[in-house]
Amino acid sequence: MTRYTRRTRRTLQVTGVGVAALLALSACSSGSDSSSKKDSSSASKDSAKKVTGTVTVFAAASLKESFTTLGKDFEKAHPGTKVTFSFGGSDTLAASITGGAPADVFAAASPKTMGIVTDKKDAATAPSTFVRNQLKIATLPGNPDKVASLKDLTKSGLKVVLCDKTVPCGAAAQKALDASKLKLTPVSYEQDVKSALTKVELKEADAAVVYKTDVKAAGSKVEGVEFPESANAINDYPIALLKDAPNAEAAKEFIALVQSPEGQKVLTAAGFLKP
Repeated sequence: MTRYTRRTRRTLQVTGVGVAALLALSACSSGSDSSSKKDSSSASKDSAKKVTGTVTVFAAASLKESFTTLGKDFEKAHPGTKVTFSFGGSDTLAASITGGAPADVFAAASPKTMGIVTDKKDAATAPSTFVRNQLKIATLPGNPDKVASLKDLTKSGLKVVLCDKTVPCGAAAQKALDASKLKLTPVSYEQDVKSALTKVELKEADAAVVYKTDVKAAGSKVEGVEFPESANAINDYPIALLKDAPNAEAAKEFIALVQSPEGQKVLTAAGFLKP
C-alpha cells in the first residue's frame, strides 16, 4: 500500500468521525429543542386558567334568555363548572346581595340599582357596562287595540301594566312618560319586566311597557310597538364581581365571557344594544 493511499484512508476516517460527531450534536440539539418545546407547551397549559365549581350569578330578569345561553357556553368551555342564576328585579337582587346572600356576580339593568351594591362596598371590582336596552310596548297578538304610540296607552278602558318605579324598566318607562307629559295609571305595577310581559301573554292586560329584548324573546305571544320617546330612556347594564364571591376566579372568567366578542354576539342577537 502506498503512502498516498494510507494518507487518503486516514483523512476519510477523520472526516467520518467529524460527520458522526456533527450528526450526534445535531440530534442532541434537536432533542433539546423538542424537549424545550414540550416544556414550553406544558408550561403554557399550566398557566391557562383552570376553574371549577359553581358560579352564582344574580342578573336582571331581562337577561334570562341570553345569560342562560352564556351559562351553558361557559360550562362547556370549562368542564367541572356549574353556573346557577337568580333572575329578578335588579332592586330586589341588590337588596339580597347587601343583605348577605351568597353570590359571585351581579348584572343589573341600571347603574342606579348597581349603586345599591357599590354604595355598601359589596362589589370587588368597578362595575362595567356590557350592554344597553331600550323600551318597547308589548300588546296582544295582532294589536287589536291599535296601539301605535305611548299616548295610546292612556286610552280609557285600556288595561296597561308597568314595572314598578323602583325597577329599572319601570323607572325608564316613567322617564319616557314624564318627557311626553303623559299620565298613566296602570292596572298593576310588577316587580320585574318578565312579570309585566306575562300579564300580556296571559291576556290579563292589553299592553305593557317592557324591553325590546323581552318582546323578541316572547315571539308570537305578543306584538311589539316602538315609540320614539324610548330613545331618551335607554338603560345601561353594568356587571361586577362581588366582594365576598365564593368562587371569585371562575366568576372573573364568566364576566370575561360576557364581555368577549362571543358573549356580545349572543347578547346582540337577543336584541341588546352595544355599550
